Amino acid sequence: MTFEEYVGSRGPALLRLARLLTGDAHRAEDLTQDVLARAYVHWRRIARVDRPDVYVRRMLVNAHNSWWRRRTNRELAVDTFAERPERGDLDGEAADRDAMWRLIRALPDRQRAVLVLRYYEDLDDATIAQILDCSPVTVRTHAMRALAHLRERCGVPTTKGSRP
Repeated sequence: MTFEEYVGSRGPALLRLARLLTGDAHRAEDLTQDVLARAYVHWRRIARVDRPDVYVRRMLVNAHNSWWRRRTNRELAVDTFAERPERGDLDGEAADRDAMWRLIRALPDRQRAVLVLRYYEDLDDATIAQILDCSPVTVRTHAMRALAHLRERCGVPTTKGSRP
């Protein structure tokens, strides 16, 4: 598969993953473009690995995490924006989804990445572990902690000993 074929087939999915990781469409476009530019330079080597998509997704997740570590990129997230319509103007389902995304964006990077890769990219624990360069047990632990945090924030009762 050539680089152009790969970008044509997987580009929209990579952009969606970046959007879900960053929570910002413009930052996602920049992140995806940066990762694809780096992948282009090394495409011959990347194309030879068993699963090039896992490799490029790992590059995307790592680039997102590295961006946040740089001192120059410390942006302050705010709950409301001046140009955003009032909550009453939004459909109930859209408002709930927006509120949930604010909670997900507040999660630590690894937990957010696990939830995005599991529930939006529909990947199994082994593939997520390859992308995040950790063990499947670590993936399940991050998922469990993230879901427990979201349940707590949403006021969903959990029973002792129940699994998320």
